[in-house]
Amino acid sequence: MLAGKIFWIGLASLLFANLSAQSEKPNILLIVSDDQGYNDLGQLNSEIITPNLDRIAREGTRLSSFYVAWPACTPSRGAFLTGRYPQRNGIYDMIRNEAPDYGYRYDEDEYAVTWERIGGMDVREILIPKVLKPQGYVSGIFGKWDLGISKRFLPLARGFDSFYGLVSTGIDYYTHERYGVHSMFQDNERTEEDRGTYATYLFEREALRFLEERKDDEPFFLYVPFNAPHNSSSLDPKIRGTIQAPAEFKEMYPPVENLFKEGTKYGEKAMVPTSEARQRDFRAAVTCMDASIGKLLDYLDRKGLKENTIVLFFSDNGGGGGSSNYPLRGGKARTWEGGIRVLALARWPSGGIPAGTVNDAFLTSLELFPSLAAATGSKLPEDVKIDGYNWWATLRGETESPRNEMFWKRKGRKSARIGNWKWVDMEEEGGGLFDLSNDIGERNDLSTQHPEVLKRIKQRFDEWYQETMFFAEPRGPFKDF
Repeated sequence: MLAGKIFWIGLASLLFANLSAQSEKPNILLIVSDDQGYNDLGQLNSEIITPNLDRIAREGTRLSSFYVAWPACTPSRGAFLTGRYPQRNGIYDMIRNEAPDYGYRYDEDEYAVTWERIGGMDVREILIPKVLKPQGYVSGIFGKWDLGISKRFLPLARGFDSFYGLVSTGIDYYTHERYGVHSMFQDNERTEEDRGTYATYLFEREALRFLEERKDDEPFFLYVPFNAPHNSSSLDPKIRGTIQAPAEFKEMYPPVENLFKEGTKYGEKAMVPTSEARQRDFRAAVTCMDASIGKLLDYLDRKGLKENTIVLFFSDNGGGGGSSNYPLRGGKARTWEGGIRVLALARWPSGGIPAGTVNDAFLTSLELFPSLAAATGSKLPEDVKIDGYNWWATLRGETESPRNEMFWKRKGRKSARIGNWKWVDMEEEGGGLFDLSNDIGERNDLSTQHPEVLKRIKQRFDEWYQETMFFAEPRGPFKDF
């Protein structure tokens, strides 16, 4: 009799513990890499070492048809943090200066009045941490911000509680300079305290500090947007043409015999990195980032937070030089699949995401905002058009994706996906109509075989563009209002 009572008491305690765990608000760890390729995952590509990303894939699911909203840095980030198309939230092009492309170095006074220094996301836009705050979430960002440098644009003004990282599109990984101008910030102030330390290590350090210092009863939103493996933003041609990485991670790959070759930079002859060196350095930077991700995952395990922490990982856009976007066509800055379909992983054991699976549902980064709001019981902002959908039932394999269409525009480069049909207009690179159900490499142009499909997709693209650019409430910094 006593044994039976003990059994039922134990069972009741277990059930109560499970219900309590399910009723707790989930923590969120959002990790974003910079310019990583669709195929740059050890599980897919034996030539790159990523044991911790492989671990997320093994314990969660890989999203094989996941898209970002723009094929390069700034607009892509603005879109997933707001759940709104770049054309709707106003950040539909880069906030960067062009002069360094020609070898020019700004002094402080010149830099202070440049577009990179004064531009930023419209202050009326609402970002993820702002909707989480009423639910008691503490939010931190450690890494690449890229949505404005003035205090009114920085993370602390957008709902985050703490920030350490670079504010622009790229830096030298050791000096933390953006083409000669120091770009590392602690909260709202520029800091040079850590000059000389590799940036990935700093973002790891600050993210772990954030986790250690938070209160145990505070749910957290930890956003870690690494700048790796983006190229190094240095004016030195030997550095700018590659990705800086610590020696210990370079040594994990086969040695490169010829590091530099004679080339041109800024219209003059210069020694620049070879493609072999760039590929080795790219992979080393990814592996270093992966090691830091492993430290964050280990913390969650050690503190018993793994089961009820949403872990999301993806690249901000398609891979650049040194990456592998196989089997996709194109890469960063292009609206081919290789520029907008990216490596993405999701893990949330208590949320029912199955382990060790691949989900081919049509999903995008616009889904993050409403999905995280739904998971945390947060209210979506009123009178704001959200372009994403709640994806949890789709990630659990219970329903089809609610998304059937997506549109992209980068200057004159356009594309649209409706169902499995993809239309691309890449200006000088051509384009066409492709059936992604059997041609994700976009090799077989079906425009002449299906002119009615092409006409319908182009018409829908025009409707979307009119809606987001001209009929939506205007948002800066690019729109005229």
